[in-house]
Amino acid sequence: MGLEIGIGWLTLIMFGSLLALLMAGLPLAFVTGGLACVFLFLLGDARALNIVPSRIFPLMTNYQLSAIPLFIFMAAMLERAGIIKDMFDVIYKVLGGVKGGLAAATILASTVLAAMVGVIGAAVVTMGIIALPAMLERKYDPKIAMGSIMAGGTLGILIPPSILAIIYAVVAEQSVGELFIGAVLPGLLLSGMYIFYVVALSYINPKLGPPIPIEERISTREKLALVSKMAAPIALIIIVLGVIFSGVATPVEAAGIGTFGAFIVAAIHRKLDWQTVREACLTTLKASAMVIWIMFGATIFVGLYVLEGGQQFVNEALAATGLGPWGILILMQVLLVILGMFLDWVGILLLCVPIFVPIVKALGAASFGLDSPDDLVLWFGVLYLVNMQMSFLSPPFGYALFYLRGVAPPEIPMSDIFKSALPFLFLQIVGLVLCMMFPWIITWLPRLVYG
Repeated sequence: MGLEIGIGWLTLIMFGSLLALLMAGLPLAFVTGGLACVFLFLLGDARALNIVPSRIFPLMTNYQLSAIPLFIFMAAMLERAGIIKDMFDVIYKVLGGVKGGLAAATILASTVLAAMVGVIGAAVVTMGIIALPAMLERKYDPKIAMGSIMAGGTLGILIPPSILAIIYAVVAEQSVGELFIGAVLPGLLLSGMYIFYVVALSYINPKLGPPIPIEERISTREKLALVSKMAAPIALIIIVLGVIFSGVATPVEAAGIGTFGAFIVAAIHRKLDWQTVREACLTTLKASAMVIWIMFGATIFVGLYVLEGGQQFVNEALAATGLGPWGILILMQVLLVILGMFLDWVGILLLCVPIFVPIVKALGAASFGLDSPDDLVLWFGVLYLVNMQMSFLSPPFGYALFYLRGVAPPEIPMSDIFKSALPFLFLQIVGLVLCMMFPWIITWLPRLVYG
């Protein structure tokens, strides 16, 4: 028999050592997996070792998860085929004449991109390479330029087909399709808020976001010709999301259709060659392997914690705070924001969701004014996705901040990149609060689609 440690101490030791090793800069996948094995050895007996295969095998054989490499591959193919640059050019020329038009174009292009990509890094880096120089050249305020790239880039985590939503649905045992549809309106709401913010600021102070000079503007006919250039990728998005929303195909089948479509789009743009396919395959392999390894490590870690009585401990600790259902929900959101400052999104999902979802279910739909338990789980899932967007922008370790640092001009200090994220971080908090106050923003569309 292993050691006997009280659950309070165990919580402190397990999560303390996890944080300490992460602070030392070790990769999350191996920290969670390695620690889980150490604690299994110390606490468990031969039976407890069965956690390892019993947690990993269902993930290895999970049909839903096969959508992840497919969606990553689709995004990588479209990126290699130069679609993203074309799209920014189109939207930029169509909106360039408006004050703050370039920043709005960046957010709009990122929103469309989010519907293709579902991976954050790609959107922020690509937009940083394409849109940032364009805006700085036109004398845009660097803070608005950088903020709109980062905020727009984080939409990929929310707008379907988001990879985070697929993993969330697998972990919380929920329908991926419903989660996708529930995330559409909040995603568009946030995108609209960002655009409104940059355009309003530029109208109040035109120096912040000047319109492009008259000689660079184009006629309506040229605009239409440009938009037709984007027909193929946009048709692809509509088909992929259409088959998911109409229920014709599961998200995995839709990902397969999308991957095939990405080949066709690359061929139309004359970019379908061995080099493109090889690079897209490598990108996919790296990204998928990273996600899956983190999932393996973190599920064993959480599985052991729950087996030792962690779930009950967290339940009792929350009950002891004396907060009502809303208080507990707000506390969870705050915890997620704090974790978002230090951990990456897959890690937070696998460490928190298995513990939080049962608690939320136990609180009951009625205490939040929702009709059914299904609505409750869906609502919480989308709140989680909205919340995770904030983790990308929150200093000190927000991923988007560092993705942008990698491509921003060296003379822009890191402190400016932090400052440029803050107004958008505030807008994200407003968005989260709106989704909490008015659950119908999330539940209305799925109800319309699924009845």
